[in-house]
Amino acid sequence: MSTAAGEDATPASRLEHAPLVDDLGFLLARAAAVSHAAGNEALAAHGLKVRSYSVLALAVTGGRPSQRELAAFLRLDPSQVVALIDDLEQRGLVSREPDPRDRRANVVSATLEGRKVYRRALADVESGERRAHAALSNTDRIELARLLRAVAFPAEE
Repeated sequence: MSTAAGEDATPASRLEHAPLVDDLGFLLARAAAVSHAAGNEALAAHGLKVRSYSVLALAVTGGRPSQRELAAFLRLDPSQVVALIDDLEQRGLVSREPDPRDRRANVVSATLEGRKVYRRALADVESGERRAHAALSNTDRIELARLLRAVAFPAEE
């Protein structure tokens, strides 16, 4: 029994020449999905995923951000951020306190245990990132980061 050419190829490889692969939005989304998968794999040993790790990292290094600031920075719905903080708080990794600038809001701080988990997870995240982006030279990785920062944080006009 004969098969048509390309039937044995993976679905992704058969589609690699579609015009969509020149679309920047698609490429950004696919690259993000690849990076998230690698990040989630690296973080699994710590009971974290990319989104919860991001909240923890900002709580460790972000100067007591408010829940609203976290949602805006991460481009997530506030209800998603609340759920992430709830999980981290139940695990003893972060705490909420009233925001001294606005008593109606809460700020998020990493606990001592949260700082420890973050430090251990950071090493695995960096290792997973190196594996996920192994096709890039260090120079290319630095340039890609610069370009992505320009897209993610455009100068306000």
